[in-house]
Amino acid sequence: MTYIKVTVNQTKGIINVINNGKGIPVQMHQKEKVYVPELIFGHLLTSSNYDDNIKKVTGGRNGFGAKLTNIFSKKFEIECADSKNKKLYKQTFKNNMTSIGEPVITEFSADSFDYTSVTFEPDFKKFKMKSLDDDICALFKKRVYDLAGCSPPHINVYYNGKKINIKNF
Repeated sequence: MTYIKVTVNQTKGIINVINNGKGIPVQMHQKEKVYVPELIFGHLLTSSNYDDNIKKVTGGRNGFGAKLTNIFSKKFEIECADSKNKKLYKQTFKNNMTSIGEPVITEFSADSFDYTSVTFEPDFKKFKMKSLDDDICALFKKRVYDLAGCSPPHINVYYNGKKINIKNF
């Protein structure tokens, strides 16, 4: 991975997070009989990160972060580019993950790079909010700066199209 980009459209109430890390495999999960991206983002209790005796090298816990974002969103869209399988996967979830759209899978050039993109519209009623107000946007921006400060130097972090340079702190 060389970048993580977070875009917060305060006016539209939409947030997008994209990175170009190793792609999520666009293939059918053998046991669950569902595509892997849908399993990751749209099915609860499907992670393998449950054993507290194993040393962890990733953030997150049991895949709850993205799934909870989906559950608390009016609209949640995923796009996964998998250069190994040469597939581009797009899927939309709506109404707090109660409506799962059919995945759209197209060919993807093996010369292109992998990426994962999540775009969501929070369900403001669940948070007793009317919109993305200035305070929550400031909190999002702080969290992205925290991410930039904790990321290895080779990963560029962007907030609303602007690269965060932690050397200026």
